[in-house]
Amino acid sequence: MRRARWLGRVRYRDAHALQRALWQSGTDDWLLLLEHPHVYTLGVRADLRHVLVPPADVGAELVRADRGGDVTYHGPGQLVGYPVVGVPPGPGSTPNHVRAVEQLVIDALADLGLPGARRSEGYPGVWVNGRKVCAVGVRISRGRSMHGFALNVHPDMAMFGHIVPCGIADREATSLHAEGLDVTMQQVVDAVVRCWGADDRQEVAWHREDALVVDPLPVAARKPEWARVHATMGPEYRDLKKRMRRLDLVTVCEEAGCPNIFECWADGTATFMINGERCTRACGFCLVDTRKPGPLDAGEPDRVAQAVADMHLSHAVVTAVARDDLPDGGAAAFAATIEAIRRRCPGTAVEVLIPDCKGDPEALATIFDARPDVLNHNLETVARLQRVVRPSASYARSLAVLARSKQAGLVTKSGIILGMGETEDEVLGALADLRGVGVDIVTLGQYLRPTADHLPVARWWTPEEFDRLRDAGVRMGFAHVEASPLTRSSYHAKQAAALAIS
Repeated sequence: MRRARWLGRVRYRDAHALQRALWQSGTDDWLLLLEHPHVYTLGVRADLRHVLVPPADVGAELVRADRGGDVTYHGPGQLVGYPVVGVPPGPGSTPNHVRAVEQLVIDALADLGLPGARRSEGYPGVWVNGRKVCAVGVRISRGRSMHGFALNVHPDMAMFGHIVPCGIADREATSLHAEGLDVTMQQVVDAVVRCWGADDRQEVAWHREDALVVDPLPVAARKPEWARVHATMGPEYRDLKKRMRRLDLVTVCEEAGCPNIFECWADGTATFMINGERCTRACGFCLVDTRKPGPLDAGEPDRVAQAVADMHLSHAVVTAVARDDLPDGGAAAFAATIEAIRRRCPGTAVEVLIPDCKGDPEALATIFDARPDVLNHNLETVARLQRVVRPSASYARSLAVLARSKQAGLVTKSGIILGMGETEDEVLGALADLRGVGVDIVTLGQYLRPTADHLPVARWWTPEEFDRLRDAGVRMGFAHVEASPLTRSSYHAKQAAALAIS
């Protein structure tokens, strides 16, 4: 299967983590297409003398890369393509792959109306009128490729003046616009994907209106029977509610209006929400309070551990609001809570459902190093809808968080909410992306609009459709797929973890 993804603007570190995970999976062929914020990358043979000014002085990062070549620039207006594909072994495999990448770009430019693009003997890349329009740098290991090409569509060409591009001092860099080809980034992406021949194409919406729900269900529309919940406030439910209030703890069950609260609480299980009850983000589907958050409570980890002990839990779930106001995104509190539960209840499995911590590798490592039994981070929706559903998040960043989690050796989990305008093909594409980065457990559930101010429901997915998606996920290789209209991230978490860990 050949899968093409337009991911929008992605930090270099996140794109590299995503590439690496797809390279390790060794299943499908992928073409990741994206833009980077300003960054200079150093290949394994790079000469630092070719970096002419401190990158920070011009608003750029400097990153060492595990590809071939010297120093190059990536930034807005430049299409970066990472083919993560199988490469036939044997003599000449690397130069043959480089030529294939060059040919893909040459074919796409011809498709766009620029037939003069060509190779230059001894100089990798694509050239127009003696000027370099596309850099190529790859790495091939174990029969799979990483890295790829950087095609200058309409970047700030002054950024190339701060380096010796690719270590070649006597050749100019150029762009499609400088060569008179007036095309948009979307047109270039379309041409590249056509020439590559994708079987499955998914993309982050180019414009916000492309992600809005068209013809949504009325606010007052009656839920189908399979999406309705019957409240059963028995003694177990009331006892747990009193226990949470006595310990001054917050549960996501209450804050997010989970439809399974009665079933789970009656079973003596709950998902603890740490780091306060106010979130710094405003996702279109979520009921959690978005006012300015308060300071962290240093005693909260011990109180969560006490509740776990009092409830005799064999599997505890801990989540949190997003805390973008904190330098580590709240990571240290996750680690402290995991450690507190382990001290008091050494036999209890701990699952965490984490925010993305802005993708900061050090913050994420703080959580990973605490070794939760399951690391959950929700993708929430398909690529196209991210800008509306999660305006402060990123599809690629979430995949990178999950990729890093799997690289750290953790059982990894994610979830998708259905009913906000996605198609079945888009859901299958998102499932393929999750499996491609090594996710073990996935949850799929129906979106229930919390208030009239939240995103509308586009449609109700039927139980039969959830069954079909579950079967597709199992065929993809997930250890467990929990899929039903009322499924939420922590629903049947204990059973799912047991299947994945075994």
